[in-house]
Amino acid sequence: MRAVVLALTVALVASQQINLVPEFALDKTYVYKYEALLLGGLPQEGLARAGIKVGSKVHLTAVTENTFLMKLMDPLLHEYAGIWPKDPFVPATKLTSALAAQLQIPIKFEYANGVVGKVFAPAGVSTTVLNLHRGILNILQLNLKKTQNIYELQEAGAQGVCRTHYVISEDTKANHIIVTKSKDLSHCQERIMKDIGLAYTEKCAECTERVKSLIETASYNYIMKPAAAGVLIAEATVEEVHQFSPFNEIHGAAQMEAKQSLAFVEIEKTPVVPIKADYLARGSLQYEFATELLQTPIQLTKISDAPAQIIEVLQHLVANNVAMVHDDAPLKFVQLVQLLRAATLENIEAIWAQFKDKPVYRRWLLDALPAVGTPVIVKLIKEKFLAGELTIPEFIQALVVALQMVTADLDTIQLTASLAMHERIATIPALREVVMLGYGSMIAKHCVEVPTCPAELLRPIHELAAEAISKNDIPEITLALKVLGNAGHPASLKPIMKLLPGLSTAATSLPLRVQVDAILALRNIAKKEPKLVQPVALQLVLDRALHPEVRMVACIVLFEAKPSVALISSLAGALKTETNMHVASFAYSHIKSLTRITAPDMAAVAGAANVAIKLMSRKLDRLSFRFSRALQLDFYHTPLMIGAAGSAYMINDAATILPRAVVTKARAYLAGAAADVLEIGLRTEGIQEALLQSPAADESVDRITKVKRTLRALANWKALPTNQPLASAYIKLLGQEVAYLNIDKTIIEEAIPIATGPKPRELLKGALKALQEGIAFQYARPLLAAEVRRILPTALGVPMELSFYTAAVAAASLNVKATITPPLPEQIETMTLEQLKKTDVQLQAEARPSVALQTFAVMGVNTALIQAAVMARGKIRTIAPGKVAARADILKGNYKVEALPVELPEHIAAVSFETLAVVRNIEDPTSERIIPLVPELSLQNSQTSYVGYSSSEIPDETPVRATAPFHKTLCLAVPYIEIKGCIEVHSHNAAYIRNAPLFYIIGQHSARAAVSRAEGPAVERLELEVQVGPRAAERLLKQIKLIDEETPEGKAFLLKLREILETEDKNVPVSSESSSSSRISSSSSSSSSSSMSSSRMTKTATIMEPFRKFHKDRYMAPHGASKAKSSGSTASSFEAIRKQAKFLGNGIPPVFAVIARAVRVDHKLLGYQLAAYFDKPTARVQLVISSIAENDNLKICADGALLSKHKVTARVAWGPECQQYAVTAKAEAGVLGEFPAARLELEWERLPLIVTTYAKKLSKHIPMAALQAGFRLERATNSEKEIELTAALPTQRTLNVIARIPEMTLSRMAIPLPVTVPINPDGTLTIHIDEDILSWIQKHINEE
Repeated sequence: MRAVVLALTVALVASQQINLVPEFALDKTYVYKYEALLLGGLPQEGLARAGIKVGSKVHLTAVTENTFLMKLMDPLLHEYAGIWPKDPFVPATKLTSALAAQLQIPIKFEYANGVVGKVFAPAGVSTTVLNLHRGILNILQLNLKKTQNIYELQEAGAQGVCRTHYVISEDTKANHIIVTKSKDLSHCQERIMKDIGLAYTEKCAECTERVKSLIETASYNYIMKPAAAGVLIAEATVEEVHQFSPFNEIHGAAQMEAKQSLAFVEIEKTPVVPIKADYLARGSLQYEFATELLQTPIQLTKISDAPAQIIEVLQHLVANNVAMVHDDAPLKFVQLVQLLRAATLENIEAIWAQFKDKPVYRRWLLDALPAVGTPVIVKLIKEKFLAGELTIPEFIQALVVALQMVTADLDTIQLTASLAMHERIATIPALREVVMLGYGSMIAKHCVEVPTCPAELLRPIHELAAEAISKNDIPEITLALKVLGNAGHPASLKPIMKLLPGLSTAATSLPLRVQVDAILALRNIAKKEPKLVQPVALQLVLDRALHPEVRMVACIVLFEAKPSVALISSLAGALKTETNMHVASFAYSHIKSLTRITAPDMAAVAGAANVAIKLMSRKLDRLSFRFSRALQLDFYHTPLMIGAAGSAYMINDAATILPRAVVTKARAYLAGAAADVLEIGLRTEGIQEALLQSPAADESVDRITKVKRTLRALANWKALPTNQPLASAYIKLLGQEVAYLNIDKTIIEEAIPIATGPKPRELLKGALKALQEGIAFQYARPLLAAEVRRILPTALGVPMELSFYTAAVAAASLNVKATITPPLPEQIETMTLEQLKKTDVQLQAEARPSVALQTFAVMGVNTALIQAAVMARGKIRTIAPGKVAARADILKGNYKVEALPVELPEHIAAVSFETLAVVRNIEDPTSERIIPLVPELSLQNSQTSYVGYSSSEIPDETPVRATAPFHKTLCLAVPYIEIKGCIEVHSHNAAYIRNAPLFYIIGQHSARAAVSRAEGPAVERLELEVQVGPRAAERLLKQIKLIDEETPEGKAFLLKLREILETEDKNVPVSSESSSSSRISSSSSSSSSSSMSSSRMTKTATIMEPFRKFHKDRYMAPHGASKAKSSGSTASSFEAIRKQAKFLGNGIPPVFAVIARAVRVDHKLLGYQLAAYFDKPTARVQLVISSIAENDNLKICADGALLSKHKVTARVAWGPECQQYAVTAKAEAGVLGEFPAARLELEWERLPLIVTTYAKKLSKHIPMAALQAGFRLERATNSEKEIELTAALPTQRTLNVIARIPEMTLSRMAIPLPVTVPINPDGTLTIHIDEDILSWIQKHINEE
């Protein structure tokens, strides 16, 4: 009986279980109402948004059990650019009409158990329209399980195979089944996405662990009704959000919001009938990219006749960028690139043939073609070079850019390989190197897009390397290694290891530079497979049999591979017994610098370094900079997700003074991505090896002797070996080596005849002839500096794009003409020095350089039919015209430069930044709408009225009022020259909504600078004239006189000036300086007597030893001269010299004179003149600067005298007749205690109020800064008008510093120096330059 009951129960449950498969009966047509919209912008209301809306009826008919037809009825497209949610959608009537025929063609698709299979459509349905159908089919994609209500799976959809979470519930009252499906589009097994311009960036996973720049999610809600054989989808709604911010999303983010609704309307009997055409298989449910890849998002161009449009834009660029650059030249250049992308090879060849012989058009084409980035362009550049239509410089420039911009598919890689192996390329080594390096970069880019890229792509390079090794062809081995390093494929690890010392017996016979290149080739492999590289690099570092440079380079690779704490600790432990101090210093400094790294991707390494540094000896921290070092500095701001890092590696050699290698690298972080922006390396391996074979390598001699022997070895450069490079350098951009150079003896021998032969003279002769005839030069240069794009599908089947573009155009016009009197002889080389001295050269030049730059950041819909996006647009335009005339009369020693008036534009510089909502479609270009993202002067309350409400009924949340725009104009007139400069600033942002960085950025911001003539007499020109020699006094426009205080006139002037200064002092507020000073003094003395230890007193006594002059008997008897006496004698001797002649101009003529003045139409003298005097008997120099304006006695007087070979004194005074302010500086060398020392004293009689005010403010921060810098601070009653700085050398490698300033004394002992200072205790130098080296230098200086 129980068995019967159980069987009946199971049967009852089975009969009540609902089949969750969506049902579409064969003899019925299901009609749904479909609406979808896609909007981009910020989520806050009251700001502008841009987007599109699609509406139609959807008819679904089952053809067979698993094959269905879908047809859109009455489709209508809307576009939106307005203030959300106030403004309405606008019908895109013309676009709808143009697409109506395609939209209403039925498509066929497979559908079984809720899963969409293949999609079929006639050839007349474009990919863009078919993707709209996929957006509807994506709603029907349901993987419903009968046995589970909550589950998760990787589900295929229009956007790829992504993590999907299902929740199934039943509403028994309404007899509904509710299905909720959510997708995390950031975690996809296979994501449909297209990246352009990001191949060389690295994804910083650690940067986005806590904060993300791009968040994508979608939610699907279904209401289903039970049907006869399954369920009927009664209603489906979709909400999808793509949120992006270059900063942390907490601070605000822009978003693309997609909404779809599919509502059941009715069932009809009329079936959907396919059109009479072949239905071709068009893929699956997954989105397919169409023409949006060729369509730039910053402008919409209808390409009807590409060749004609290319010529039109090209002519516009040539015609409008002659004298100065056009405002929209960057945008036009981007348009030219877009049109070239749409053109065929035949089209471009025809255009090239038409314009190749026109220099200006040719330059524009050669700048635009490489930026196109299609395989067609690489093929074109190759063919034109092989046909002899491109010069080698043109070919290299075009090819380098083209290989970095081109899409790296298999065809392009094969094309590059064939170019690299071409016999003509092989005959030009530099050209072949560029092509081969580009080949490696192409493979690296391809492997980014296709992670499973085959190792077969590298087989030609592996074979090249094997052949070069067998032939011992060192240049070929080096080239192969650099190509493998660019490719960074893990399959290259074994071929590279064959060239690593210690791991291969064959590598030991290879030159050191090849071993280093082999290790550096592992760096890009380490980024992909760090676990494979780490043990290899560690083994090389720990192998003490290897050359120190090899071990240090391996250390660089090891840390770039991000080793674990165990590996770093192993290295630290091994370094405890390291015998090579260069390796120990390099590794220790590298680990220590890593402890301070803050970049998220290096956080684990920084933590491991902090552990390892504790295992190492602190003595290594005291090694000087002559040992090899590594330094890494970085900055990373997590809230903004932005950062920068810099690395510098210096590898030295114990035997020589020159570093073996120097490498510097810059790295940048932005929005969850990282990139090695620039790296430059320099090696002196050939020079080093030559020096090691010279006597300079003798370890038994001191460092100074090594310096002398090194200089002698370098002087005899002709004896250096010819079979190896003397030095080499390389440059990397975005982690890819783009060029390298080997400098050997042959290059030097070839360069010397070129530099000293007849060719330079011929060039000089031609240049001078051209200058006399006049040169008119015009040049324009465009640049597509950045093109970064990420294109991804939305739920609607419409692509959204995140992109960043920067384009610039620079133009310049130059006119130069020279007049040379007397004319130069035909044979310039025969011209003597005496002839040159009699030459009068006059030069006139006018230049008008200008630059226009535009940058765009776009988020929104970008197709060839419609664009709807939010955009940030920045513009910079500068024009800097100038006109000068110069004259050099060598015989008379007169040199003059004049700045002449020039026509100025309205603004010499303009910068603007604005955020916009833009919508445009290809069928109606005139309907383009551009709306500011933050509307100016709009009120967020929209003039809300509260009529009818009582005061208590008014809502609590009052809408936020937009702030008024900031607008300000600042003008400054420059006196004398009557020029006025103005800066106009305008700013309006959305910070009133939220106090976050993004809301401060969005809006409109601009700044413009203008220069114009101010009110007053016009200025004809500005002059700067220099007169050298005995005629200097004649050129002075105003006689210089200095008042003598001893004369009655001088006494009267000083009395009047003293009265003025006393009046100024009375107007200054009285401070508590004197009282505070006394309190500090008493406090300091009491503290000193009560708490200072005896050891500190001893140190203080040592510090306060008097500074003494150098004296040959100072060791025999103590020098009794105190500081005051020494200072007093110095001052008295200098004052005695000054008293002999207050003004040198009374007795001797000036050595030279400089006059700077403005020549005005009213002939009023304005400007300044400088006269320099030198009195040889007293070794005294005097400079006097005075105003040439009438009744202006302002002067600056500088007096200096060399009192002895150890002492110099100078005095600077300024003000009326140089009597108002004065500062005296004294510098002398001597001894402090028993150590050689130098002392600098500054004393002042009176200083301007602004100087003393800021000095007092600065003095408050000195104690803290001094303590942080390791200085010892003591309060002291030093002179209030004196600063003294003393530096002593206890040893040639350490420094003692003592600084006495008002109210305190600072000191620090035994400061380590990075280099040895060759000074003996008696002040003599320990370095002597040999006579043979001096004669060699003198000989080469005296040569032509």
